[in-house]
Amino acid sequence: MTYCVAIKLNAGLVFLSDSRTNAGLDQISSFRKMMIYEKRGSRFLVLLSAGNLSIAQSVREALQTTQIVNEENRGEPTTIWNASSMFDAARVLGCAVRNVHERDGEALRQAGVEFNVSLVLGGQIRGEQMRLFQVYSAGNFIEATDETPYFQVGESKYGKPVLDRILTPDTSLDDAAKCALVSMDSTLKSNLSVGLPLDMVLYEVNRYESDKIVCIDEGNPYFRMLHDRWGSELRKAFDTIESPQWDAGAPACASPLHAPGCRYQPLRKTSGPLDR
Repeated sequence: MTYCVAIKLNAGLVFLSDSRTNAGLDQISSFRKMMIYEKRGSRFLVLLSAGNLSIAQSVREALQTTQIVNEENRGEPTTIWNASSMFDAARVLGCAVRNVHERDGEALRQAGVEFNVSLVLGGQIRGEQMRLFQVYSAGNFIEATDETPYFQVGESKYGKPVLDRILTPDTSLDDAAKCALVSMDSTLKSNLSVGLPLDMVLYEVNRYESDKIVCIDEGNPYFRMLHDRWGSELRKAFDTIESPQWDAGAPACASPLHAPGCRYQPLRKTSGPLDR
């Protein structure tokens, strides 16, 4: 399994992925889940993948050569490298997914393997704003909005709460990077199928390139500090919250757990002939 998160902000984009692949207790390996497509001055795209590793790698390879017909002028076919919009780039990726399914889907089905791949594609192409898409196994996709400015694929549930509490479109890139790393740390803590090293990219709006690309392993000083601080600060925050108070009449009890008129009676078994 894996965990990837991508965040779209007014200031730019943040991408983070782990690298663990688990095919059994004794088949744990590391494979990069992030690909960067950069044409300086023209486009900067990042692809994150989760799901079946062989399918994800096949889609990434197919994406290099996949073309779709330009429906407007029937001219040069659209590819990931000449797409005039991120929407068209997402269409090319969806087509690559369908091409791999058409080629391998039946053989996988006969082998008892589900065609399972989840992808996130985000970036900016000159002439339009940044955009972020999640692409599904059928090649269809959805786009991130201001209300939902991030996408997760893989083991998403453990790292979701902090994203929901912190992120807004106005969040700074550095704060979003910190939030993504906390989200990843929470996932690492709770799920052994997600593991280091991590790949992270920060993209600043309208740059069409990035110099903020890093691979984070267990020796990274910032990530070690974040892991330790987040755990200790969570404990401190937990300790500052009062324990439940059952008696509403207790002194200095502003938030009783039990209030009059809100009692639920348990189902109690009365004695009967069978109890004797």
